[in-house]
Amino acid sequence: MSKNKIDQQWIERIIRTLEGLEFGSVQIVVHDSQIMQIERVEKHRFPIEKSGTSKGRLANQTKYE
Repeated sequence: MSKNKIDQQWIERIIRTLEGLEFGSVQIVVHDSQIMQIERVEKHRFPIEKSGTSKGRLANQTKYE
């Protein structure tokens, strides 16, 4: 890989890493002007299910009840 041009193979690897990513990040590690690794951190978000307890009732309770 030259200093000013990214190899097509690395571009394809980055695109594959991004595919299907809904929430998260992709980090590209560069050393001496060369890509050394690609890291993908994916987060999965789940809907919060409400329980039968209301917030007001919880706010009035102490930890000893």
